[in-house]
Amino acid sequence: MSKKHDDEKKLVEKRPKVEKKHLQRILIANRGEIALRAIRTIQEMGKQAIAIHSIADSNLHYLDVADAKVCVGGAKSSESYLNISAIMSAVDLFEADAIFPGYGFLSENQKFVEICSHHGVEFIGPSKEVMELMSDKSKAKECMKKAGVPVIEGSEGKLKNYEEAQIVADKIGYPVIIKAAAGGGGRGMRVVEDKSLLKNLYLAAESEALSAFGDGSIYMEKFISRPKHIEVQIMADKHGNVIHVGERDCSLQRRQQKLIEETPAVVLSDEVREKLLKTAVNAAKYINYVGAGTFEFLLDSNNKDFYFMEMNTRLQVEHTVSEMVSGLDLVEWMIRIAEGEKLPSQESINLKGHSIECRITAEDPEKFYPSPGKIESFIAPGGMNVRLDTHVYAGYDVPMFYDSMIGKLIVWGKDRQSAIARMRRCLNEFSITGIKTTIPFHLKMMDNADFKHSRIDTKYLES
Repeated sequence: MSKKHDDEKKLVEKRPKVEKKHLQRILIANRGEIALRAIRTIQEMGKQAIAIHSIADSNLHYLDVADAKVCVGGAKSSESYLNISAIMSAVDLFEADAIFPGYGFLSENQKFVEICSHHGVEFIGPSKEVMELMSDKSKAKECMKKAGVPVIEGSEGKLKNYEEAQIVADKIGYPVIIKAAAGGGGRGMRVVEDKSLLKNLYLAAESEALSAFGDGSIYMEKFISRPKHIEVQIMADKHGNVIHVGERDCSLQRRQQKLIEETPAVVLSDEVREKLLKTAVNAAKYINYVGAGTFEFLLDSNNKDFYFMEMNTRLQVEHTVSEMVSGLDLVEWMIRIAEGEKLPSQESINLKGHSIECRITAEDPEKFYPSPGKIESFIAPGGMNVRLDTHVYAGYDVPMFYDSMIGKLIVWGKDRQSAIARMRRCLNEFSITGIKTTIPFHLKMMDNADFKHSRIDTKYLES
């Protein structure tokens, strides 16, 4: 047996003895709405929340409600929220027991997980080994095939060169999609419609992957035209128990960036849904996963066949809709899992109603160009079954250094129709002046016939 296969075998068979821990001081290695959302849960659990911030974020209101705050560097992410040495100095300064990573920044950085382990600090998430396996898209695909998960036909791991890409493309047939093995977010990704375009697009994807991720490795898959993007939220404890918290439809996207998410995915039949959820749970068990994670799938146009796309080894932005239909606080359960607690049974999880999330970004709603600047007025919507996760307020300066998302508006309804009606009402109430936001875009989508009848696919806005 090769070393690679031996390492994989150890990974999926390893089950360490669980030690119960009491985590009292948790440092949040993030910013913005997810940092405030984590502070709230940590404090409600009777624990202390330590907030880090950059120089550009020194005036954020939520820093004053944290139990402690510390500046970790300059305005640029590389100087602060990605500055591992400064963050670990903050851990030592406040004697933090654990780190909550949120999403983005260092949430899927294997080196950071390893450093936390060396410092004796609990990283609230999966192990470095599992994260490493699932971060490499080609390795993840091979692993999922062994776990019995449907995958899209493509290259056996990374492509060695353009000549091998030609051979694979001829074998599986055009169109194909070329993807960066080490990244995501649409970077290092190209759709190739026919053979004459392969070389230029292969070289372009390779170059972009190298620039974005420091790794130019490329793999190839058969391209599925106009699929839906369906994902499954799983939670896994240190005792080998795995549960799902339903599926989410995240098909409305722009350049692989999600804009609206909802649960359940109404296009799924009961039979396909059951198979999808069971597949995700079994896959998490196979890799000995621990924590919150999301398996992302492409659902073909007949709404029957689904294929593994990737796994996100962290909390997702859209975890909120899963919380709304389940009543679970997923951040709380991430912490309880890190402390060695067992998950509730799948049978005890009661998913009811329908929830929709609109990502509110500081962008031009027509062209999606960034719109940083000072917020002059901020009027938030409210009412029954309405949730607004945001860190901004009137007088807040939206910086140019970070992601443009300034909030998430989430609603719940007894069914999809009532959830759409509630979202429309909330968006009409929501007013932010001084900068441009995507609120008008979301309002249009709530009245869009294709959205109302679930006819949205991942290429809908581009087409």
